[in-house]
Amino acid sequence: MMEKIQHSEVEVKGLKLHVAEIGTGSKAVLFLHGFPEIWYTWKHQLIAVANAGYRAIAFDFRGYGLSQQPAEPEKETMHDLVHEIVGLLDALNITKAFLVGKDFGAIVAYRTAAVHPERFGAVITLGIPPGSYAVQNHLLPKGFYVTRWQEPGRAEADFGRFPVKSVIRNIYTLFSKSEVPVAADDQEIMDLFNPSTPLPPWFSEEDLATYASLYEKSGFRYALQVPYRSLKVETGLGEVKVTNPTLLIMGEKDYVFMFPGTEDYIRSGAAKNVAPDLEITYIPEGSHFVHEQVPDKVNQLIIEFIDKQSI
Repeated sequence: MMEKIQHSEVEVKGLKLHVAEIGTGSKAVLFLHGFPEIWYTWKHQLIAVANAGYRAIAFDFRGYGLSQQPAEPEKETMHDLVHEIVGLLDALNITKAFLVGKDFGAIVAYRTAAVHPERFGAVITLGIPPGSYAVQNHLLPKGFYVTRWQEPGRAEADFGRFPVKSVIRNIYTLFSKSEVPVAADDQEIMDLFNPSTPLPPWFSEEDLATYASLYEKSGFRYALQVPYRSLKVETGLGEVKVTNPTLLIMGEKDYVFMFPGTEDYIRSGAAKNVAPDLEITYIPEGSHFVHEQVPDKVNQLIIEFIDKQSI
């Protein structure tokens, strides 16, 4: 089925974006990737959603994979991706879609739906709850990977010691565990990887080669800016409120679930303050890459949820 996925370049806001799509349904589902991913992370979902009668679309965000880099990556924030998503829907003549986002793609999904609720029938997210909830970052050690990657030049030096393929393998393997990646004072994040660790069973050498080839083209410059170095930039949106029907799929072995305060925030129902129409489904064995790890389960959750909605 992978060969039935069609690839094209679509110009949005002056940048050529790489778009993958399959399915001819009148209702569209747009998938937003996280890091260290690109459109390919959604391969299982694209095919399943198309088989369920929808038009399934995934793309590489600007600066990622085969999409063009903006002229000044260091000035970009996630808000630029909000405009990009709406621009892409316009370019594809899609009035209203279902939005699926994972990792920082989930944050972008919430922000886009909050600003343009009329464009989305529902929002489905994996791994990150809605709201600028109080992750108690002061409780995380200074070797926390996000803190390290926010330091200008630090990740570049760390990653630069290895081929791109090794960097992707290391991050994928580290991020598929349930421990929060934290380096000691005399370590960099790449040093946390044990070279004898095999790839996760659901992540093949072919998958790794595909990711590596796309990151070899794009590099990590934009990815380090958006999301990591732009996380603290004020976008003027304030607390984002999502009024659309929303489904959060949360793997209980996702390291994000282990961030201080996160599990309490999700389980307590506090997220409903910012997304009143929120449903949460927990997958006990689910990792940060739950959609690749147990695709059939995630596909079923997505399809059942969007089948219930009107668009």
